[in-house]
Amino acid sequence: MLEAETREGETGAVALPLPAKLRPRQPAIRFRPTTTMDGAGWLDPAATRRLFVLLPFAAIAGLIAYAALPVEPLPEALAGVGAALALLVILLRRSAGLPLAALAAAAWIGFCLLTLHALWFGTSMLTRPAYGLYEARVGEIVSATAESRRIVVSGLVPVEGDRAVDIARARLVVPPEPLLAPGDVIRARLRLAPVPGPILPGAFDGQFHAYFSGIGAYGNVTGDLALVATGDSLDPTRAIEGLRMAIGGRIDAVLDGPSAAIGRAMVVGDQSAIDDETREIMAASGLAHIYSISGLHLSIVAGGVFFLLRLLLASIPAATSRWPVKKIAAIGGIVAAAGYLLLAGGLGNVPALRSTIMLALIFGAVLAGRRALTMRNVAIAALAIIVIDPASVFRASFQLSFAAVVALIGIYEMPRSPRTGERNWGERLWATVWTTALTSFIAGTATLLFSAYHFQQTAPLGVVGNVLVLPVVSIVIMPFAVLSVLAMPLGAEAPFVGIMGWGIDRMVDGATLVARWSEGLTGNPLLTSTALMIGLAALAWFAFVNSWWRLLGPAVAVPLVLLVGLDQRPDILIADTTQAVALRTETGMGLISGRAGSFATDVWSEHYQEPIAETVDGLRCDSLGCIARTDRFSVAVIRNPAAFAEDCGLHALVIARVRAPATCIGSQVIDADALAAGGVHWLAWNEAAARFDIRTAIPNLTRPWRVVPP
Repeated sequence: MLEAETREGETGAVALPLPAKLRPRQPAIRFRPTTTMDGAGWLDPAATRRLFVLLPFAAIAGLIAYAALPVEPLPEALAGVGAALALLVILLRRSAGLPLAALAAAAWIGFCLLTLHALWFGTSMLTRPAYGLYEARVGEIVSATAESRRIVVSGLVPVEGDRAVDIARARLVVPPEPLLAPGDVIRARLRLAPVPGPILPGAFDGQFHAYFSGIGAYGNVTGDLALVATGDSLDPTRAIEGLRMAIGGRIDAVLDGPSAAIGRAMVVGDQSAIDDETREIMAASGLAHIYSISGLHLSIVAGGVFFLLRLLLASIPAATSRWPVKKIAAIGGIVAAAGYLLLAGGLGNVPALRSTIMLALIFGAVLAGRRALTMRNVAIAALAIIVIDPASVFRASFQLSFAAVVALIGIYEMPRSPRTGERNWGERLWATVWTTALTSFIAGTATLLFSAYHFQQTAPLGVVGNVLVLPVVSIVIMPFAVLSVLAMPLGAEAPFVGIMGWGIDRMVDGATLVARWSEGLTGNPLLTSTALMIGLAALAWFAFVNSWWRLLGPAVAVPLVLLVGLDQRPDILIADTTQAVALRTETGMGLISGRAGSFATDVWSEHYQEPIAETVDGLRCDSLGCIARTDRFSVAVIRNPAAFAEDCGLHALVIARVRAPATCIGSQVIDADALAAGGVHWLAWNEAAARFDIRTAIPNLTRPWRVVPP
């Protein structure tokens, strides 16, 4: 909508509509800290409004504090502190302390959110494996490939008198046939297992996230799978899932290989068919975000619908004079974003949900005649996601998407000179390339810390990859993806899917080229959770301060991370559910026991960016166990309890998969009880203390999401 600008002239004030690019930029509201002793500056309207953007950060701080507790807080204590904070906010409603009280209240709400979420969605956790014939109702299709499907079921009932399992839901791997949909009732012989803990201290905690999703066990089908009853055809969840599977099947009918897999991921959010080689190429080139439905995809789809609908209505003279064309187009954009969110997996897709909320706020601002891209809208979107799914704060997807959007909006808010004059096509092309590169650089820099922590991989040439590929995504892949879906009811989608597939092939070619250029440049230092806290604080500063001083936060964060946020490599790693024990020697990491290529050793090797050999030099094994020595310490891995008498006190560390006797003294001991309670063990030799520093993947068993050994 063109604004009316007033220009003074000899004939008086005349309202002249000016093009958007010639309009003066609205001055940004900047927080100016008070210099008075009474703190009255906190009540300044601009400062108070700006403090709103800190509310999600306060809630995140409360969530982190709750998750770090050694024991579950008492409900009475939660209610008491909440009531006191509410009273404090009421008493300070007209004083300078109100903003700080509001931030404290937001932190406390965050502290309580997971407890409330657990009341609605939590479950008891399976503590020992269960086998038998069970009936269950399908609740969700997580992924589907030609070999298998991953589903979530509820209402598990034993059929032949097998052991009942007191869990709300379970995640199963089932055969691809028969086809299943939400609401179906199945019967099958199942093997149910406890949800495993983290594979490393500080790594993704499957027990935590499974608990808050109501999933108490993982399992697989060991016998015939039968469809007992089909679900209600009027169930909207079933209809949406059926639509997603149908669209995915239509894509598979035209494309194959990586093109089909990425096409399914970008259209319906199913990434299960993308192979590891393609994932590594896309990650190394900084393009892994492209096959994960998020702001880029939703902006293209919803923005395209907004633009086309507005163009169509504007071409009808009667419509432009009678209807609010821009507002109707904004409503169309909201509907398009919501529809795409449903295809992308709904509320479970955090980046897509965050982007949909942001787009709804942007189009809502259009409907209200307000400014759309603001940090306040980012805060509202973040608060909505935190309330809907507080556990998502601890997942990489939330952290990456939140950091990228805060950085992009923050740079957008920075003061800059308005453009003057018309640009030719060359200047417009250069501006597009420059904007793409700058956007990629900003988002990549903002997410660098979080990517390094979660994935131990960075993409140094990610800007180059995005500049090469994003035009193909924006001009070819996404538009023809939309056209192919619209053409599917007519059965005419094949040519559109084919063009989309051609674009995907070119995207993969570009990713392969950039990944080849990046060889040897993708390693990064290991980071601790302290580095994440520093990054969160820097992000909060960047969001809050609305001037060039906002760059001070990231600038200070870099040396702080280098000083206190770097992690050391372990000397020993001990798996809890397999026999794997890895030892660092002068020649690198190798196995004392276990086998190379297992899940644990592969994850360890990828995390620490170094190979783990099948054995170590000088390893001696017999029927009782194995002995390994380095120039600093020796380790005994006991296979037979008879070895305790010989090895206890002789070696710095004794590892056993059975319970160690009380008489085993003089050595640090990690036995079956320690592994059951702490999960994977991380050990580093402390030269000064002449003993190992030990970290465990499971810090305690006192929280409700932990699997307590029977």
